[in-house]
Amino acid sequence: MSHEILNSIKDSLVNLDLDRTIDFVKKAIEQGFKPLDIINSMADGMKVVGDMYERGEYFLSELIMVAEIFRDAMNILEPLITRGGGASPVGRVVVGTIEGDLHDIGKNLFIVFLRSMGFEVIDLGIDVPVKKFVDAVKQYKPDILAMSALLTTTAVNLRKVIEALEREGLRDKVKVIVGGAAVSKEYAVEIGADAGGVDAYEGALICRKWVEEKIRKESS
Repeated sequence: MSHEILNSIKDSLVNLDLDRTIDFVKKAIEQGFKPLDIINSMADGMKVVGDMYERGEYFLSELIMVAEIFRDAMNILEPLITRGGGASPVGRVVVGTIEGDLHDIGKNLFIVFLRSMGFEVIDLGIDVPVKKFVDAVKQYKPDILAMSALLTTTAVNLRKVIEALEREGLRDKVKVIVGGAAVSKEYAVEIGADAGGVDAYEGALICRKWVEEKIRKESS
């Protein structure tokens, strides 16, 4: 298969061309490309758009437009990768974008992958305050807390959530994974998260590995 169609998906997304993006996504499916390959090409385009925004070449209106294109494309792809219903969830994950940050594309993609692997997901949305994360851990008792931050100015709030969990005696009851453009693996370690600085798919794989380890430990 020619990978030219994947480059076309990426380029059309960067150019904010909804019709062409959707058309290329459908053609890629017809040509037999895996949904993950198509999603990765869109993720590459999203990274370009994010870089352009940081440089001042794109503005908030462009970010909103590209988010809508991404969601429309995911409406086509998600049914192809979402796990069939009927089975008990393998684990529970609370997910949210940290306070001060309004970005949710990476978070939503992460959720798609989690659900495709059989997780129950509680999505707290965007601009989530520290207290709301802590309250959600108390209420839902998740296996994993996942937080994202696209901006360096908001990434500092990730540490505040982990510190709050420690004060409440909850830190050892939940795994914490952090992600987003502003989060490196080194920063994840620095703030006391269990993992971070990975893309949406790798993050979901880490979550799956954690629950599998927990199940094995409980059954031994």
